[in-house]
Amino acid sequence: MIDIEPIEDERGFFSRLWCRREFAAQGIAMEVVQVSLSHTTLCGTLRGLHFQWPPSHEAKLVRCERGRVYDVIVDLRPGSATFTRHAAFELDGGKRNALYVPPGFAHGFQALEADSDVVYMMSDYYRPELADGVRFDDPAFAIPWPLPVECIAERDRCYPDFDRQAYSGRYTRGRAENDHDG
Repeated sequence: MIDIEPIEDERGFFSRLWCRREFAAQGIAMEVVQVSLSHTTLCGTLRGLHFQWPPSHEAKLVRCERGRVYDVIVDLRPGSATFTRHAAFELDGGKRNALYVPPGFAHGFQALEADSDVVYMMSDYYRPELADGVRFDDPAFAIPWPLPVECIAERDRCYPDFDRQAYSGRYTRGRAENDHDG
């Protein structure tokens, strides 16, 4: 989680939202190559859980600019001590907080308020051939979403049950191919 550090005066406040040097000092070294916005109209709408396969090393800095969302990340790095475990955070436009999503994690969120806007700063370009996801209600992750799911894309609803062995094999092959190319 990343909270802003406002400098206040009679006009309001000023706060830096991104500084490569300050973030790198905290272990977040990413070059931003894309920034995207998603607007979610209905409370209870769920987006995700999305990720990109290796050789992508996509990291994200996610901020709710308006409204509130329940933001979830799932560790999909085989061999990690937290493989398949999730963490959840509330991002709030009023608090102006943000979440760093490391490479190798799936990401999704549920709108806790109507008309919520979420901004994504990404370290890698979107590549449709590497884009994928895992199901929001997959028992492998046991994510307790705070609201009933009122709206969800068909593809997000229909991902198959997570298969640890098949996933790990494809992830490892993608990483190995990237090591060969670089």
